[in-house]
Formats: sequence, C-alpha cells, structure tokens
Amino acid sequence: MIVLAHGLGGRSDLPVPLWLAMYAATAAVVISFIAVLAFWPRPRLAGDAGREVPPRLQRVADSPVTRAALRACGVLLGALFLLAAWTGVDSAADNPAPTWFYVWFWVGLVPASVLLGPVWRLLNPLRGVVGVLLLARGGRPVLAEDQARRIVERAGYWPAVIGVAAFVWLELVYTQPDRPRTVALFVTGYALVHTVGGLLVGQRWFDRGDGFEAYSTLLARLAPLGRRPDGRLVLRNPLAGLAGVTAAPGLVAFVCVLLGSTAFDGLSRTALWRTVSTGTSTAVYLLSGTLGLVASAAAVAAIYHGALGLTRPFLAADHRGGLAMAFAHTLVPIAIGYTVAHYFSLVVFQGQAGVLLATDPFGRGWDLLGTAGARIDYTVLSTATIALVQVGAIVAGHILGVVAAHDRAVAVLARRHLRRGQYPMLAAMITYTGVGIALLVGT
Repeated sequence: MIVLAHGLGGRSDLPVPLWLAMYAATAAVVISFIAVLAFWPRPRLAGDAGREVPPRLQRVADSPVTRAALRACGVLLGALFLLAAWTGVDSAADNPAPTWFYVWFWVGLVPASVLLGPVWRLLNPLRGVVGVLLLARGGRPVLAEDQARRIVERAGYWPAVIGVAAFVWLELVYTQPDRPRTVALFVTGYALVHTVGGLLVGQRWFDRGDGFEAYSTLLARLAPLGRRPDGRLVLRNPLAGLAGVTAAPGLVAFVCVLLGSTAFDGLSRTALWRTVSTGTSTAVYLLSGTLGLVASAAAVAAIYHGALGLTRPFLAADHRGGLAMAFAHTLVPIAIGYTVAHYFSLVVFQGQAGVLLATDPFGRGWDLLGTAGARIDYTVLSTATIALVQVGAIVAGHILGVVAAHDRAVAVLARRHLRRGQYPMLAAMITYTGVGIALLVGT
C-alpha cells in the first residue's frame, strides 16, 4: 500500500538535534542575505538572456517530428496509465497506477522540469486530444479569438489553482487516495474538464489553466535551458529565467497552495494532529483535513502578504505595478525545496514499486519485466542521509529565494531604504525555514 505521508517519520531521524538544525538553517539564510546585500548592489537577473545553443540542437528541438513524437508518447503513456487504473486490480499493492501518478508523475515533474524545461507542455496528452478535436472543427475553438483571449487573460492561474488544490486535497485529505479507481476517477474527470476548456479557447488554455502544466512551466523557469523572447534556445543563469516569470492573476495563490500543501503534509503527521483526528467519523476527518489544508495555504499567504505590507513604505517613488506579483517568483525555489524535502523518501522507496508492479500492470498474472515477487529495497539509503537531503533542500530553496528577492528588491526599493526594506521578506524567509523544518520532522 502506498504511504502518502512523505518525509521523515520523526525527529529521531535527524543526525543532529532539531534545535541545531533550525539554528543552522536560519544562519544559512541570514548569511546568504548579508552576502547578497554586500556584493549585489544592482539588478543582475534580466529575463532569459543567455548563450545560444548549437543550431543543430535548436533544429531538433523545434522539429515538427520531435514535437509530434513527444505528443504521441504522452498520449500513449496517458492511455496506458488510465487503462491500468480502470481495469487493473483495485489495490495499490498490486496496481502500479497510483505510484505512477503520485510518485513518477507528480514528484517526477520537479526534477524533469527544473533540469529540462517545461516537459509537460510537450508531453501533455490533453493537448494531443484537444488538437485532434480542434482539427475536426477546422482548427478553430468554439469561442471567437478576442473572447477566448480575454477569458484566458482574466482567468490567469485561477483554473490551475483549483486543479492543484483538488489534487492535493485528494492526496493529503481524502481517506482512500491510493485506490486505483479513485485515481482513475479523478484523472478522468480532470481530463474532461480541461478538454472542454481547450475546445472553448484553444491550446492556450493549458498554459495556465491546466494545473499540472502550469506547475511544470513555472518550475521550468529555473531550468538552465530556456528560450529568449525571440524563441531561441539558450543556456542561461537559472535565476535569470526565474526573474522572467510573467505576472498574472492567481500566480501568488498558485504558489501559496503548493507551499501550503507541503506544510499541511508535515502538520498532518504531527502527534497533535493525529490526536485530534484519530477516532473521528469520516465526515469529521474530511472536514478537519480540508480546513487544515486551507488554513496551511492561508498561513503561507498571510506571512507573504504581511511581509510585503511592511515592505511597501520603502518602495521607490517610480515603482509601478503590484508588489505581490513583483516578488511572487521568489517563492518558487522555496516550493521546490519543500517538495524535495517532503517527497524525497517517497521517491527513493515507493518509486521502486512503479517498476516492480509494471511487470503485471493489469493484474493478469504476467511477468513482463521479470520482477514478479521482488520487494522494495529499504536499505538503498539511510534515514540520516535522507534527513540531510531533506533539510538541505529546504535551506537551499530559501537561499535561492533570498537571492531572487534581493535582486528584485534592488530594482523596486528606494536606494536609501534598501537594507531596511528587505528585512520583512528576510523575516518571512526565516519563518518559512523554521516552520518547514519543524513540520518536516513531525514535531
């Protein structure tokens, strides 16, 4: 059975005391702030400028054959996944579909997107399905061009917020998230909703409407390989790509849901939460879990907006635009760090089941890969190693967030208030770090 409680089982797994880990993590964030304050006097992260890749690589990446092959691969993999989820044994112990969904897909999007770019945009099977349906309509969506564009611009990331919130609710709150039929029902319903969205406004719907594609694309802003505005592929400073995130309605909420979900994941494994939720009825359990998830995301948002509210008096007189949008990209590295921290052990151990169970994906008694009877190897990594990776991921995410926030701060704050104007965001980063590590170890 899949254990959907990620991260460490308790503070005893840490090779150092919890208080020392928190002090060391806080010190790392503060030292990084002092360093950039001293040696980073003006903005350096300018969009997607970088060194062009060789022309041959550019041609291969932009080739219609490459795009078609990737889209076909996505459709085939999606069909295989749904077939296993709907027709295989309705148990996560024997059906690979839940592991493929929660571990390979959801967690795998992080390293794949950060290393390679917006991979889900290229593989997304819903784009392939909608593309075929639009061809049957002569290539035109249902809504007129102007109307479709206005809908997409006004909606921004809000459809993605709803989609990701529904997913994390399923994963972290619902009582049977690992049942293959539950996964199949969710994915089928999700696919139908976004297929309709694609038919109404065209392929542009998926950029910010599909929560998984929006997630992958946002993470890809930190990829070393990116595109300039003219479409050229370049090797770039990943933080420069992050600085080029385009503001849109719902962006801050989208990132706060991601951060809040990992915070609730840690909270739900604490002794206090188990004491409160154990022995309750299913309805009460679902209600308390839903409220806890909402409260976690709201707390993340409150800390962020509170810090920006204290920053506002120090803005330069000529600054224009929303402050929340200006710093939204600085939360992305933190979200990545939290995701690595909370899902790393799940990938190391439960990820193996994706291969072991694939030998008989439909429960027909097959042994396609010769792994029948094999078991997950829990000795691959020690708990101390996993703990160090998890704490290190949180610290690294916050350090990158501090650097990104400082670069944006020197662009929008008045010069005479540059130091004081950054203290509120630094305090927010330290709060996220301390709470994140405390929740990670389930104290």
